[in-house]
Amino acid sequence: MEILENLDPLLRIFWYVAIPASIIFFIQTIMTFLGSDATDGLEADFDGDLVGDEAPFQLFSLRNLINFLLGFSWTGISFYATISNKSILIILSLAVGVLFVLLFFIIIRQVQKLAEDNSFKITNTLNKSAEVYLTIPENKKGKGKILVSVKGAFHELEAMTENDRIPSGSVVKIVRIENNNILIVETI
Repeated sequence: MEILENLDPLLRIFWYVAIPASIIFFIQTIMTFLGSDATDGLEADFDGDLVGDEAPFQLFSLRNLINFLLGFSWTGISFYATISNKSILIILSLAVGVLFVLLFFIIIRQVQKLAEDNSFKITNTLNKSAEVYLTIPENKKGKGKILVSVKGAFHELEAMTENDRIPSGSVVKIVRIENNNILIVETI
């Protein structure tokens, strides 16, 4: 680091911040693409969520610190020769560091919009039409099976009817759920 010793103290500080922040950022990026980046590995002693419990964005995290330091240090290095007033340079560097964190927040928000909950909930079958797979006996004397499409996936579920027997291949409507797992159906 003999090269850095001959620099102006402010420029030297920018370099001392930029080098480790860039190395850590590079390691985080590699870990993200390898899939081993589940969390930052650091837990804050306080809640730094921006929006509340459902927000996936932790304001005070190692990743956000690195993003801030990258913006701060590389802006200071880039504009050091151009901006002669050191106070303005530091303020600009701080603003760009905050902008990096904000940009990361916006990117994470956009990625979160791509998430979709495709978990199956039996309540989503109510009032849907289905096809009888195994004959349903009359008057709740036994169970048959139906095929119903929920969120683009077919599910084979147990069903009963309060009316006449419903043969295989018939189309039915789901009218009620009993015991959280048996569908009550009627012919359409």
